[in-house]
Amino acid sequence: MSIGQATRRFSPSVFATLLTIVGVGLFARLGFWQLHRADEKQALLDQYAAGQHSTVDLTAAVIGTLPRYQQVRAHGHYDPAHQILLDNMPSGHGQPGYRVVTPFELEQGGSILVDRGWLAMGATRDVLPEVAVPADARTIVGRLDVLPRAGVQLGNEDEMPTGGWPHVMNFPQHAAVVKALGRPVLEGLILLDPAQPDGYERAAQMHFDAGSEFGPQRHLAYAVQWFAMAAAAVVIYLILGFRRTADANAR
Repeated sequence: MSIGQATRRFSPSVFATLLTIVGVGLFARLGFWQLHRADEKQALLDQYAAGQHSTVDLTAAVIGTLPRYQQVRAHGHYDPAHQILLDNMPSGHGQPGYRVVTPFELEQGGSILVDRGWLAMGATRDVLPEVAVPADARTIVGRLDVLPRAGVQLGNEDEMPTGGWPHVMNFPQHAAVVKALGRPVLEGLILLDPAQPDGYERAAQMHFDAGSEFGPQRHLAYAVQWFAMAAAAVVIYLILGFRRTADANAR
């Protein structure tokens, strides 16, 4: 391609043209992906905020109709004999440890998992932390959530844990928990409210807000950067594509 213009003409190489097309396409795609991630984070924030406006009494009949992060109230008792320690769960300060998950038997029937918070691991992995909790009747308050997922699943999430209770499990999903407990459990889990007793560190249960490092604003900033890189690639392509006529004739 060649466009004459005074003493300069636009005559980029084929390689430069192809490289620019690929680069701009890649940068634009990454920018739109970051916008999509920002929308996802904003939707979670909206759900979290909406859940603060009311507290719903949790029963097996309503759980499937409630959004994520809905604040709920559950009546029943813990099952302290069958607890699960979620492995590879850092604290809010990055310290290694477990999230303590305890089945909660609902007064109206059925059971659901309760995340009672983060607890530091023992001196060695052979020494599990003490997670006993009374099995007396009580009412708990918390927010609905889902079991955490690993960014990359390295093992078999359906693999049965060995040894006694509490079981140490690495990013188990619902089917694996049901298999380990040997009985039905309602989907999801309750993040125990920080004001509730018999819990551990719960400060890191909601990992982002609108202006935090993990919030939608960070993704929007990344999107702007990717789009700016796409624009810069076009500008560089145009600048380098114009050559002096004398240089062109010399070739």
